[in-house]
Amino acid sequence: FSWQPFVMGSITLLILLVMKHVGKSKKCLRFLRAGGPLTAIILGISFVKVFRPSSISLVGDIPQGLPHFSIPKKFGHAKSLVPTALLITGVAILESVGIAKALASKNGYELDSNQELFGLGVANICGSFFSTYPTTGSFSRSAVNHESGAKTGLSGITMGIIMGGALLFLTELFKEIPQCALAAIVISAVMGLVDYDEAIFLWRVNRKDFFLWTITFITTLFLGIEIGVLVGVGFSLAFVIHESANPHIAVLGRLPGTTIYRNIQQYPEAYTYNGIVIVRIDAPIYFANTSYIKDRLREYEINIDGATKRGPRVDRIYFVIIEMAPVTYIDSSAVQALRDLYQEYKDRGIQIAIANPNCEVLRTLTKSGVYDLIGKEWYFVRVHDAAQVCLQHVEQLEGQKADHILETKPGISQRLRVQQVEEDGLKLELESGDQDPLLTDKNAVDQLPEKQSGMFQRLWKEDDKTKSHSEPLLPHKH
Repeated sequence: FSWQPFVMGSITLLILLVMKHVGKSKKCLRFLRAGGPLTAIILGISFVKVFRPSSISLVGDIPQGLPHFSIPKKFGHAKSLVPTALLITGVAILESVGIAKALASKNGYELDSNQELFGLGVANICGSFFSTYPTTGSFSRSAVNHESGAKTGLSGITMGIIMGGALLFLTELFKEIPQCALAAIVISAVMGLVDYDEAIFLWRVNRKDFFLWTITFITTLFLGIEIGVLVGVGFSLAFVIHESANPHIAVLGRLPGTTIYRNIQQYPEAYTYNGIVIVRIDAPIYFANTSYIKDRLREYEINIDGATKRGPRVDRIYFVIIEMAPVTYIDSSAVQALRDLYQEYKDRGIQIAIANPNCEVLRTLTKSGVYDLIGKEWYFVRVHDAAQVCLQHVEQLEGQKADHILETKPGISQRLRVQQVEEDGLKLELESGDQDPLLTDKNAVDQLPEKQSGMFQRLWKEDDKTKSHSEPLLPHKH
C-alpha cells in the first residue's frame, strides 16, 4: 500500500463522480460528463509536471508512430502458439459478448452475437498484418466509452482517429500520465455497470444464481476479467451438470372428479391408489442421472408421504407407472438401467408400466428390446388408462388372496354364526353349506329385537364402508 497514489487516485475519482453527477442532473452542463476523463488526465499530468512526485508511477515511454504493415513469412512458432491462441480466443469471445450484452441490456437494444464475433474476427485478421494485440471488446474501455455518452459505432471511428493522432504527435506528453488517474477513470466507468438491483432480484428469486453472481463478481474484482469469466462459466456448467444429474421426479395423484394426474406436493387434494406408485421424470434420462432416478424410485416404492390413498387395501406395491411425457431423450445407459429396474421389480412381483413416451424414446426402447421385455400391453397413451388397468389387476390379485384366506382360516361371518347370544338364549347353529339369512338379508335383521340385531347391523355398516372405498373401474373387456 502506498498512500500518495491512493490519495491522488481517490481525489481524481471524486472529481469524476461529481462531474458525472452534475452532467446527468443538469442538461446545460451535460458536457461535464463526457469531459470528466479528459479533465482527470489533464489534472494528473499537471500535478506530475509541477510536483514531480517519485512515488507516483507513470505510464512511461510510448513508441511513437503507427505500426508497420507486414506479411508473415515463417510459421515456425505456429504449433507452440496454438494452445495459447485457443485460450485467448475463448476468453475474447466470453469477454466481448459479456460486456456487449451488459451494455445492450442497460440501453434497451438487442445484440446479435454472431455479428459481434464476425466484427471481432475481421478486426483481428486485419490487425494481424500490423502486429497488433488480439482485439476484444474490452470491459474497461467499453465502460469508459459508454460513460462518456457514446451511442453508435461512430465513437469507435472517432477514437481510432484520435488514437492515431496521439501515437504520431502526443506520445511525449502521454508518458507523464499517472497510472492512478487512469485507474480512477476505469473505476468511475465500471461503477455504473455494477447492477445492484439485479443482485437483489437474484437473491429473492434464486439463491443459486445469486451465488453465481457473487463468486463471478469477487473473482473478477480481485483476479481480473479473464479468470472471472472463466470461473463464472465453470460454475454455470457445474450447476447445469448438477441439475441434470439430479432431475426433478414427482409422485402423481389423481385430481378428484377428473382423469388428470398431478404432483401430490403441488396439489395436496390429489389422491393415490393403494398398491400403485405413479411417478413422472421431468428430464432426459442418460448416464449421469440413471443412478439417482433408480434410487428415488426405490424410495417412492417404500414410502409416499402426504398422500391420500384410495382403492383396495393392500400391504405392498404391485405396479410402478412411469410417465415419460417430459423425457425427451434416453441413452444406452438409461436403457440398461430400465432393464435392471425391470428385473429387480420382477423378482419382487412388481410390474412396470410406461405412460405417454414420445416417438423418439419409444423407438429407442423398441430397438433395444426393452419394449418387448416389459410387454407391449404395459404401454399406455394416458396415465389414467395405466392406472385403471393396474387397479383391475390389484383387485383381482387381492380377490384371489382373500379367497385363499377364507379357505384356510374361519372368517368373521363363520365366527358370528357359532357365537351364542346369551341375553335371550338364542343360539345360532348352522349346518355345513347353509346360508344364514341374518347375514345376507337386512330385512331379517330388522325383525329381531334391538339387542339381538345390534351386532348384525354393525356388520352391515362395516360391509357398506368397505364397499364405499372401491374405485369405479373400466369394464373388464377393456
